[in-house]
Amino acid sequence: MHYDVLILGGGFGGAYCAQAVGKAFKKDPERRIGLVAERNVMVFQPMLAEVAGASLSPLDVVNPLRQFCRDVDVLQGIVRSVDWATKTVTLDGGRFTRNHKITFGHLVLAMGSVTDLSRVPGMAENGWPMKSVADAMRIRSAVINRLEEANLIEDEEVQRRLLTFVIVGGGYTGVETAGQLLDLINDAKEFYQNVRDKPTRVVLIHSRAHLLEEIGPELGDHAQKVLQRRGMEVILNARVTEATGFKIIYDNGKEIETHTIVSSIGNAPNPVILDLCKQLGLPDEKGRIATADTMRVPGHDNLWAIGDCAAVPWNDNGTVKTAPPTAQLALRQGRQVGENVARALRTQPLKPFTYTYQGQLATVGANEAVAEIMGHHFSGFIAWFMWRTIYLAKLPGFARKLRVMIDWTFELIFPRDLSVPLPVTEDPILPVHFQEGETLVECGDLCRAFLYVRTGTIVARAEGQADIAFAAGQVIDQNYIDATGHWTRHLIATERTDAVMFRGRLLEMLRTKLRLVPQPPTATVDSTKQ
Repeated sequence: MHYDVLILGGGFGGAYCAQAVGKAFKKDPERRIGLVAERNVMVFQPMLAEVAGASLSPLDVVNPLRQFCRDVDVLQGIVRSVDWATKTVTLDGGRFTRNHKITFGHLVLAMGSVTDLSRVPGMAENGWPMKSVADAMRIRSAVINRLEEANLIEDEEVQRRLLTFVIVGGGYTGVETAGQLLDLINDAKEFYQNVRDKPTRVVLIHSRAHLLEEIGPELGDHAQKVLQRRGMEVILNARVTEATGFKIIYDNGKEIETHTIVSSIGNAPNPVILDLCKQLGLPDEKGRIATADTMRVPGHDNLWAIGDCAAVPWNDNGTVKTAPPTAQLALRQGRQVGENVARALRTQPLKPFTYTYQGQLATVGANEAVAEIMGHHFSGFIAWFMWRTIYLAKLPGFARKLRVMIDWTFELIFPRDLSVPLPVTEDPILPVHFQEGETLVECGDLCRAFLYVRTGTIVARAEGQADIAFAAGQVIDQNYIDATGHWTRHLIATERTDAVMFRGRLLEMLRTKLRLVPQPPTATVDSTKQ
């Protein structure tokens, strides 16, 4: 399968690039244009937080790429590699279509960044990322399920953890998600008889001195005041150092006990982009491939890059700088690079990327927002009205606009939808992280998983008996549960520990069929002497 132009990435940049190139060659069927995207929809990121807060349906913020880019061939798949020498892209399309090869003439990189939470120990295992529609739906379901569990249980300590929600990161995504979740929790509590009078705690942790530093300290501080006035805790200049299933640790020792952590941090360079830079001997600017102002990569006439994965020169009112990774710039880069690719194929002169900065907006919940438009600052209801008006106008497709208008109108009249139609899914194999001294299992608890220790040490402890220590590579299995399926020992992490849990159907299979043979413990300690 060969394409004259192949665009990698179905976000704002890739979708608008495909639309522009497709339009340019609409009457030239000999030109084949392809768009590769991990999902067959373009996500309207500015409204994603409202999906997490149950203000909008997930269908309101997505647009089918096949309808948005009618004149190109849309291919759903994950880009595994790009071989520049053979001009070949390898795709993983799913269970039955792995390692699919596609060749190209011109290649446009619009793949954005990837999420990597591994830099904070335990965050990948216990934090909910907020980047896709699926992420927003998982967060919404998790928050509602926490309320359901808190309504069920009477243990005040457990209930307090269930009613504590932590959002990490005070940029656009973090602030807007925090505001929406605060609205959702406050609106939902009245329907839960056993927790409606119990205090809930929503905490926003940010590593810098001001929220929304992209807009500026004035509006960032105003957003902070609005959130705090509504009952949110805002912790600034604090860096998260560790996360477990029971707490989050920041500033190397301070803790917040919680079962719900939402992470808006963790953007990392796309490994495909880094690999391509190595192949071509190109320097990368913090994981972004450097381009000329035409968005063509210098020295490679058929390679182009835009969006979060590209360092595009931008003349901002006389000051030349690298364009920031924002949706409004990616959209316009997509259109411009699409026109430039068409011009290159027709051997016409290229046009540089130009854009006059217009401003930025962010909602903080409760019909309030902050905005910076053409150098003027707005806040409160006026900014919120501007936010909704501007983004509604930018939302692609009349049908989507109408759906959003109807949902926003319903939100003003009716309570938010608290339904979770699908049961909570459990991964059969789940990575977990534990802090030093944290108790994983209490003696007498029902066994819900076996544990494989990856790093660190877990001690199995019972009163009057010697401790049994399990180090990396060892399994804690059915030998430490009784005939009724309950644990016969406490399991405690004696140092920072990473493990893998085997549960659900896999756990039953291991119990009944495989009968894991435990490895001998690395050490024993007589706990009666401690």
